[in-house]
Amino acid sequence: MAPKDAVDIPSFAATQLALLEAELQSELSETSSLISNASPTALQKAGLAITNLSLSSQRTGLGGKTVVELGPDSATASKDGELAEHGVRTGDIVVVSEMPSGSARKREVMELESKGSRGVVTRVGSKAVWVALDEREGEEGVGGKRLWLVKLANDVTYKRMNQTMQRLQKMKSDEYSSFVRVLFGLTTPSPVSGDLVEGKEVEWVDPSLNDSQKDAIRFALTSKEVALIHGPPGTGKTHTLIELILQMLKQNLRVLVCGPSNISVDNIVERLAPHKISIVRLGHPARLLPSVLNHSLDVLTQTSDAAAIVQDVRKEMDTKQASIRKTKSGRERREIYGQIKDLRREFREREKKCISTLIGSSKVVLATLHGAGGFQTKDEVFDVVIIDEASQALEAQCWVPLLRASKVVLAGDHLQLPPTIKSLNSKTTKAKTRDSEELVKGMTLETTLFDRLLRLHGPGIKRMLTTQYRMHEKIMRFPSDELYESKLVAADAVKARLLKDLPYEVKETEDTTEPLIFFDTQGGDFPEKNEEEEVDKKAGKGMMGESKSNEMEAALVKQHVRNLVDAGVKPDDIAIITPYNAQLALMSREMKEAFPGIELGSVDGFQGREKEAVIVSLVRSNAQHDCGFVAEKRRLNVAMTRPRRSLTIIGDSETLQGSKFLKRWMEFLEEGDLRYPSASALNSQ
Repeated sequence: MAPKDAVDIPSFAATQLALLEAELQSELSETSSLISNASPTALQKAGLAITNLSLSSQRTGLGGKTVVELGPDSATASKDGELAEHGVRTGDIVVVSEMPSGSARKREVMELESKGSRGVVTRVGSKAVWVALDEREGEEGVGGKRLWLVKLANDVTYKRMNQTMQRLQKMKSDEYSSFVRVLFGLTTPSPVSGDLVEGKEVEWVDPSLNDSQKDAIRFALTSKEVALIHGPPGTGKTHTLIELILQMLKQNLRVLVCGPSNISVDNIVERLAPHKISIVRLGHPARLLPSVLNHSLDVLTQTSDAAAIVQDVRKEMDTKQASIRKTKSGRERREIYGQIKDLRREFREREKKCISTLIGSSKVVLATLHGAGGFQTKDEVFDVVIIDEASQALEAQCWVPLLRASKVVLAGDHLQLPPTIKSLNSKTTKAKTRDSEELVKGMTLETTLFDRLLRLHGPGIKRMLTTQYRMHEKIMRFPSDELYESKLVAADAVKARLLKDLPYEVKETEDTTEPLIFFDTQGGDFPEKNEEEEVDKKAGKGMMGESKSNEMEAALVKQHVRNLVDAGVKPDDIAIITPYNAQLALMSREMKEAFPGIELGSVDGFQGREKEAVIVSLVRSNAQHDCGFVAEKRRLNVAMTRPRRSLTIIGDSETLQGSKFLKRWMEFLEEGDLRYPSASALNSQ
């Protein structure tokens, strides 16, 4: 029997396609207007470029692609030879081209972009960045001069999502598997037998798991089509997934493990590695730790028994690449490029065989969600797909691996931030597509598969992890009561730990003996600024969007960090987070120079992270009581659940009344260690 909220699959797919198209166009237009309107320096500040680079080396990587290493240009490099601050990450699609001069006109900048070489960032280090260039982009585009690298919209991900949605759209109803029918509510999930859950005792690989973790694993093992594991902050979600994967292997199941980002996948590879099981990590590992590297396809195609067949061709290609740099004759260069092209073809054929042998013999394959749709897994079938961080993934992304399996386990926390959506009109309003399929009204890309399944089938398909191993009990109390039905319990080892108890010497001060501090800046002496007032209208208006900053709050943050560091807390145990990029830009340089090792980030970017001490600058302070997107409770939930021992909130309680949740949080904070900072004392420093 189908639940009342059953979804028509062709309409669902058509709606997703329309929303994805709007999102892609929004991303493309934002990127191209930024590139054409902003200076290279402004683009770097906005996290979209790395300037003043030069080519350090190049080699042949996976797929026969040329991988270039780019380091700081010697003429402008800092003493330590490190790259300047930037926001480029592994997996980003970029263009590498000759850097425009400071006086370059808009048309010239666009031309330089079109002449450059597109590629994918495969690795980011402190002193270099590595990019695998697309084959069709001749390597000649990156030689010689001073270069820069600019982030582009990632249309590869969209292509994969679109192809998957088109497959769903074209499926006939008699082709729907029982699994697909459950995920769209055309039938209800198979009941999980109570006897099976309780009666069949599992032999735990890690007996130290708590009861809620064991219950979630039993439930996921015995569910036939779908299981959701709800992991609030610090509850050991990844730890639970590792045990689940090992238990599935005992049942001789083949598992595909995915996540929306490289980091989420590498995290699992790292923790699975010591268990000596056959695993393959597709794509380029974000952090090249030995434990991850040894399981990545890139390394396995060079070191496994199946790899010998490609090695000799790879060597020959590298020799040819090196000879290009030595020859000045255009005719010779063209000839060598022709030879490389032929070798590349042969290389790919051999590599394909090698890859299919490696993946075919692996019981656990790990990839990002869109990476699971690559040619390497084209004919592979899995018993189960496990998706970690499922609440941060677009639903269309999740469907890329789902069409290869008959069961899914989703792990995540739908009460933290959903995936970031750029298209303003993200809800569907049109009634029909060109093919006259009905669109699902009100659907938005922010609704994840996790959200939709929970709404569709109810809490019976979910198990929540309830013991948290991160936060002091006082820090945990508000999110637990407000969002997690008061079910979170702080583990004994963490519930009372403070900064003064760190494993190195820290003095007992009012800042190191209190887990939760609130600096209430009410009274109008800590006013916010609108970043657009400060931005040169020509040089990149909108670079920070409508971002806000607050200089007095930044000064207060600095003073509080100084007090912590003077008491003995190491800067690398401290993080400063804020919802606004303009505030982040205001604080970053000065704080990093004053306290080497300290970490600064946006609230959104810090999701999934933790630190001993976290300081949150909320920024908003105005007479209109306008607090913008700070009022979003999922964003606040992320902000307040990052610390282990100490959470310091800086904000204006009079302004921060924009939602019932925010009001209740202010009331809660005022009951704790409440401090009223003096603006005049800060100004006199």
